Amino acid sequence: MSLTPMDDRDGWIWLDGQFTPWREAKVHVLTHGLHYASAVFEGERMYGGEIFKLTEHTERLFKSAEILDFSIPYTVAQIDEACKATCAKNSLSDCYVRPIAWRGSEVMGVSAQAARIHVAIAAWDWPSYFKPEEKAKGIHLTWAKYRRPAPDTAPTQSKAAGLYMICTLSKHAAEREGFADAMMLDWRGYVAEATGANVFFVKDGVLHTPEPDCFLDGITRRSVMTLARSKGFEIVQRHIKPEELATFSECFITGTAAEVTPVAQIAEHRFTPGNISLSLMDDFARMVRREPVKA
Repeated sequence: MSLTPMDDRDGWIWLDGQFTPWREAKVHVLTHGLHYASAVFEGERMYGGEIFKLTEHTERLFKSAEILDFSIPYTVAQIDEACKATCAKNSLSDCYVRPIAWRGSEVMGVSAQAARIHVAIAAWDWPSYFKPEEKAKGIHLTWAKYRRPAPDTAPTQSKAAGLYMICTLSKHAAEREGFADAMMLDWRGYVAEATGANVFFVKDGVLHTPEPDCFLDGITRRSVMTLARSKGFEIVQRHIKPEELATFSECFITGTAAEVTPVAQIAEHRFTPGNISLSLMDDFARMVRREPVKA
């Protein structure tokens, strides 16, 4: 599959308060964020000219930066406006939006308190993460080798770049084996999340989802929970053991990229995308585009 390199595109990127031609939006090779993963980011989607849950995403970006011990040199409102302006500058109304903040190249070493904090926002066309026909049938996952770390070993409540290293490794390994993604356990052995999405299971009409105590409580996750409750579904947040997967009838993942995507397989466990998964997939697609949700 031929891909257009991310650094060789037309368009504009908002960088430190001003628009920079896409190909000129660069950082130095000795940038602290590159060497020590001192960077935080967000993934957002614009639907029909409106970025879904924009302020919630921006507030999480600021919280992540605070957890990584640096301050973003703008206000939440300024970053909100910059996100919208970036989409407009690139003539986009349906797209993916990526704000990122990182420590710069003033200091090279573990301690970098004097490093300047940079912020960039890019936006580009990005269709559904999975093809519509794949989503309806359910995607196939395997188990990840790596586990989500304990909260006392990593800043697990931040959307920090470094926390995604094991996600990349796990997804690469899954793809080499013919799977779409990998399901990760946490350090205790409980089901946690996919490499970039939260997970839900269905049993006897009730939704079960892992307690997000060592990974992100996703914005899409919370939105789907609100949607499900409005339709009368009971939701149980709890620790889920891997062997319990044999007792669930349906499974789906949620995230900015994945949106709501049914799952047909997690390693030895099989699921059938049913009415609950498929209806929430459809309802979420309507909700983000501000269309009436089916009763």
